[in-house]
Amino acid sequence: MSSSGTDHRLDDIAVRDPSVSDAIDEPMRAMILDILADEALTATEVHERLTDRGVDRTENTVRHHINELRDAGLVDVVRFEEGRGGTTKYYHANTIVLSYSLPDSSDAAVEEMIDAVQPQITDALATLTGEYDGAIEDIVADMQPCEHCRTQKYETYVLLTVLRRAFVRAHRDS
Repeated sequence: MSSSGTDHRLDDIAVRDPSVSDAIDEPMRAMILDILADEALTATEVHERLTDRGVDRTENTVRHHINELRDAGLVDVVRFEEGRGGTTKYYHANTIVLSYSLPDSSDAAVEEMIDAVQPQITDALATLTGEYDGAIEDIVADMQPCEHCRTQKYETYVLLTVLRRAFVRAHRDS
């Protein structure tokens, strides 16, 4: 990451995928993702869980929001069951939304953890940029809407996506 010539340094990266942001702009959709993160459920079961959380919406409204999440690629249909004259779909989230802020009191502990894992992250970045530079360049070329957009941080986004997904896989498998 380059410096702008000031004493200010880059400490974090916020990721905002427009298709994901649009899909979860409705707060209930974030709740649906949370509900579907742990198990596959039907729209009726999601509706019941939302009701338990004090959300008063019709089941059709819940179905609409599930379909919006599915269309955005955040929810998958993982199972179909035939019965009683119809097909029941079971949905499962493939993405979680974390909308939190760390308390200021956590700064020292977080810095210590960063110091502990930064060498491994540095090695991982070196591996990615050394061994997969061509693949990264190809992905970036597909992302760029025009030649003048070269100033965008596409490479950073690709690398962060790889690291984020690897983290999710490692966390899920642990």
